Amino acid sequence: MAESGQGKKTSDEITALLATWVQKYPIVSIEDGLAENDWEGFARQTAKLGDKIQIVGDDIYVTNTRFIERGIREKASNAVLIKLNQIGTVTETIQAIELCRKAGWGFVISHRSGETEDAFMADFAVAMGGGQIKTGSACRSERIAKYNRLLEIEQELGKAAVFSNPLRARA
Repeated sequence: MAESGQGKKTSDEITALLATWVQKYPIVSIEDGLAENDWEGFARQTAKLGDKIQIVGDDIYVTNTRFIERGIREKASNAVLIKLNQIGTVTETIQAIELCRKAGWGFVISHRSGETEDAFMADFAVAMGGGQIKTGSACRSERIAKYNRLLEIEQELGKAAVFSNPLRARA
């Protein structure tokens, strides 16, 4: 693997680098900008950038309500990546989303590796109303199935379909 030539960086150095990118480019969201156990670094990153962009925690939370509760207490991010089959049940996944809602945090319904063409994730994302889904680029059938289902849902809802940009409040 090629090296960037930049060597190792501390959490604060990475956050400073990300801050320059956020100033220079139209970045609206960063996912897992730091190591999965760097709670203090995540909190400092959110304090520095969280009023400008969405700071999404994935590996730090693993859709686990205990970890999300800790993140809320420590202000470790302002959004969570939610994976349906990561915590155990749909009920537990909804509980994780409810924690995000109560905290005023964003949430992104996400696929996991080993996905199939089952499009339930698209229905779930719409039902939860978070306005964000992560299913990868439209290059494989299991991903396209979810995008197609989102289009079907929009068509089924017709004029009742509503989308408000969940990131607009931070822009």
